[in-house]
Amino acid sequence: MKNYYVNHRLRWLWIAITACFAVTITLSLGFWQLRRAAQKEALAQQMSDGINRQPLTGTALVEGNVAEALLHQAVRLRGEWLAAQTVYLDNRQMSAKVGFYVMTPLRLEGSGMVVMVQRGWAPRNFVERESLPEVQTPKGIVQLDGRIALPPSKLYEPGSAAVGPIRQNLDLQSFKQEFGIALRTDFTVVETSPASEGLRRDWPVVNLGVEKHYGYAVQWFALAALFAGLFVWFQLRPLIVSSKDSSTHV
Repeated sequence: MKNYYVNHRLRWLWIAITACFAVTITLSLGFWQLRRAAQKEALAQQMSDGINRQPLTGTALVEGNVAEALLHQAVRLRGEWLAAQTVYLDNRQMSAKVGFYVMTPLRLEGSGMVVMVQRGWAPRNFVERESLPEVQTPKGIVQLDGRIALPPSKLYEPGSAAVGPIRQNLDLQSFKQEFGIALRTDFTVVETSPASEGLRRDWPVVNLGVEKHYGYAVQWFALAALFAGLFVWFQLRPLIVSSKDSSTHV
């Protein structure tokens, strides 16, 4: 009989430890999701603030370093297109259509610094695969509005990286060495000027998925409550009932 009670208590203790561990893990995962949501809300606010701030000029970009805090900052640049180095990034979508992201280096006025500009989207000729879209690149000094951004995301590319005007991906450091220009490799500029020059600029709104993290947090907290509720119902409640019955018999 003594061994029975010892084994019963050990079993109860093991269940209690397991339940506490499960509740702790699920609660921590829920709070982690809340922290991720808070981080993304802060990023969304940073994006909104950057777009609404006074645009930076080319002079400010030349004189300062573009830190992460300046991502999505509005800019207004004047410079000259390096049209011969235009790159057409293939398999890029805009408004559910597949085509090119057209990227052209811009040499800033009054300096030798060059920034890569994501100028917009152009349709692809799927019959003549090597045909380039009709994009007009003005000569001389131009002015454009845009925002600071990271380079376009890289797509899967079998084999070695392509060269020439049509490419799957663009590595700014390699591009800089390829053409020997003073290109900034830590950022690009997404042009937000009205559609022109044969290009569309309906850039997709960045969906940070904040609601998803709140949904996951609710699920983890609900699971923690379920573990705690099951432990109370099946382990603590019988002890309380048994204790009351013993008190009644006495």
